[in-house]
Amino acid sequence: MIHNMVGQHEGVSIFCGIGERCREGEELYREMKQAGVLQSMVMIFGQMNEPPGARFRVGHAALTMAEYFRDDEHRDVLLLIDNIFRFIQAGSEVSGLMGQMPSRLGYQPTMGTELSQMEERIANTDSGAITSIQAVYVPADDFTDPAAVVLRK
Repeated sequence: MIHNMVGQHEGVSIFCGIGERCREGEELYREMKQAGVLQSMVMIFGQMNEPPGARFRVGHAALTMAEYFRDDEHRDVLLLIDNIFRFIQAGSEVSGLMGQMPSRLGYQPTMGTELSQMEERIANTDSGAITSIQAVYVPADDFTDPAAVVLRK
């Protein structure tokens, strides 16, 4: 997908790793270098060993970059997010550090709003498009988990 976006559509690809391991990022970098697509690609990571605030903000930073390429450079953007559940998880950790009372099922009370604010930024305009593909981890394969429910909406 990244190769097609760069080669056929002259767009840019952004890989956003939320809660990824540095080994995975290094492997992706090597693969993208071998494929010859690094010149039209951005990779941004908030690794699992980083503070929750950094992991929470990396998704927003990737979207800001995508909006720049769409609005200022007039390019189409492929935004790959791995893993959007870890965005919610980091938000929950930030919420706890701020002393907010969790919801009845353990997540931050602002989970739906935070996810909606991020997802609503993924949009097409007259100057370009942002297309996003997101990996979703479902905790304990429980599709009734509040995070999984919000992600499906």
